[in-house]
Amino acid sequence: MDLKETEPSYGPTEACVENNSAELFARRGTKWMSNDDLQAHLAALLRLENVGVLLGAGASMERGLSGMTMSKLWEYFVSSFDSSYTWLIDEKFIAPDAGTPNVEELIDTLEIARSEWFRQHKTRSLVKLDSARADLQRAVIRASLLNEGWWKDPTSVDNEESALGSHRMLLYKLVSARQPGQPSPWVFTTNYDLAVEWAGESIGLKVSNGFDGLHNRTFAPHNFDLGYRNTLARGEARFGTYNIYLVKLHGSLTWQLTKDGTSYVEHSAEHLWGLIDAFLKGDRADGFPGPMVFPSAAKYTQTVGFVLGELLRRFTDVLARPQTCLITCGYSFSDEHLNRIIASALQNPTLQLVIYLPEAMRHCDKLDVSACRPWLKRIANLASPQVTIVGGGDTAFFNAFVSHLPDPVIYDEQAARIREMLQKRHEDASPATDSRGSL
Repeated sequence: MDLKETEPSYGPTEACVENNSAELFARRGTKWMSNDDLQAHLAALLRLENVGVLLGAGASMERGLSGMTMSKLWEYFVSSFDSSYTWLIDEKFIAPDAGTPNVEELIDTLEIARSEWFRQHKTRSLVKLDSARADLQRAVIRASLLNEGWWKDPTSVDNEESALGSHRMLLYKLVSARQPGQPSPWVFTTNYDLAVEWAGESIGLKVSNGFDGLHNRTFAPHNFDLGYRNTLARGEARFGTYNIYLVKLHGSLTWQLTKDGTSYVEHSAEHLWGLIDAFLKGDRADGFPGPMVFPSAAKYTQTVGFVLGELLRRFTDVLARPQTCLITCGYSFSDEHLNRIIASALQNPTLQLVIYLPEAMRHCDKLDVSACRPWLKRIANLASPQVTIVGGGDTAFFNAFVSHLPDPVIYDEQAARIREMLQKRHEDASPATDSRGSL
């Protein structure tokens, strides 16, 4: 595709519907970009001072991974837990045939109802509510396991070359693009799964997720302010990048509240697998023991609110920094809270936002986001040069996004400048010759 400018338009026209194509395309503001333009743009963005990636459920649906989108998760719940689904309809928690609800908001609503029914001593209703809530939690956990074998034996992740290949390559590319002295890249995710942690550990990369400790890993937000350096290296290599910051905005399968409810702890996957396996098989009708962390407004004033609130604050803070880029992939923009943060961040004139959006299509020279959520339509209508939309069906999936990022290279700007100066000095010092080559 040639780079050219057109007036923004965000819907199919009758003349162009037949030309709908699933080929990759990118549009920055009102300008179409070729594949080379897109890759050059991404390479430049990864060299900015602050780099962040926001991953959603779509990033965990690679070959070899059993992740689910929210719609697939809901289909699994409806087909696997028919009695709980019927009860939720009967009690007006959901409407029949209303499509896929926001499962996290539904769990939140059940938490609020539970508090009220407990106050009113509705014992029978509480039993059924706890059962439905537990089944919803089972569906969420099932969608987030990715690979049961890795939970039983985390060392087996190293033997999987393809399942986490795109995640590994993403981390490689993010880290390799950092220049000496630049802060480590940020990976934000709405997923509960451990794909990023397992990928980072398998390549020996330090993953800083806010938890610290050996036998008692508790959450301490100051860990996001710490960096790592190699004391044995020389020159600028001492200040290279040796870690990523991982911010799990909706919590994680391996996080739990302590018994007294005063702090978060993080457990290993292998340690928790026995509890998770028993729960998935039907043990405990009142919810996962621990309890496992799920976002809930009913608990927001407790420790859950502190941790998730701190993580959201970090997300907001990074987007407000000068010379920042955020690339989203696999994120459906169904979380209005995150959407508001991203929209507000566009007030930062140095922020560049790249959205990988398989639902977006190109009809002739018109951008069609009619299949996308209303928030995305509003962002597209801005036609801001700060926003680049990449679409085209599976050509905008997670593995394609990773392939567009620049390959890891070893590049020392200071050394390059020295070589350039030496070359120029050598040329200036060379004696002039006449046309016959003599002095």
